[in-house]
Amino acid sequence: MFDSHAHYGDAAFGEDREELLKTLFAGTVEGIVEAGTDKESSYAARELAHKYDRLYFAAGLHPEYAEQYEDLENWLPELLTDEKCVAIGEIGLDHHYETPARDVQRRAFEAQMRLAAVTGKPVVIHDREAHAECLEAVRAFPGVRGVFHSFSGSAETAKELVERGWYVSFSGVVTFKNASKAVLAAQEVPLGRILTETDCPYMAPHPFRGKRNDSSLIRYILEKIAQIKGVSYEEAERVTARNAREFFGIA
Repeated sequence: MFDSHAHYGDAAFGEDREELLKTLFAGTVEGIVEAGTDKESSYAARELAHKYDRLYFAAGLHPEYAEQYEDLENWLPELLTDEKCVAIGEIGLDHHYETPARDVQRRAFEAQMRLAAVTGKPVVIHDREAHAECLEAVRAFPGVRGVFHSFSGSAETAKELVERGWYVSFSGVVTFKNASKAVLAAQEVPLGRILTETDCPYMAPHPFRGKRNDSSLIRYILEKIAQIKGVSYEEAERVTARNAREFFGIA
């Protein structure tokens, strides 16, 4: 199993982080990508990644922290040169709340997309209630490749992303009983373009919804993906792990 998006730096793992990660890597978890959300968490993600052979990290500025974008050049390019940094992320737009202002979010997003275009690093997109604008950004930067994490858009959006060479990642949301939109999107995306993630400690899959999530629960997402795509669990596990390695450039 490969967890393409996690937040083990979160306070929810404060008491058992090291023990949990050792247990996960001793089990069936092949790899984990720790996603940064701002300068502090991105440096913390780098530190954590260097403690474990199969833990990697993404560095970037989440739209929640978009007001920090003017300082990006002073820290993000350095992190992107680290051997264990596999992506710029998570970045994007979040229109669920009105702060930071949308124009500030756009400036932070565009700055990081430009950096991706220059460096060749893939991007991890956070898209919450901003599907049209995030898709516009994809179209505006045709040389950038990436993944929409915890995908919440339509099947039509998923289809266009795949046609443009992008990946689509599904979290525990796809297992929820009211997740018809995510299921329709997963039906549209070829198995060879699907990543799986926990977004832990959030988004625990059914039947653990509302509890602390961790990478061991990827199996419930894989079971659902296998069901949707009409393949065996083993095939879903093998292909999605391969997809993650190829997308992030992990040998």
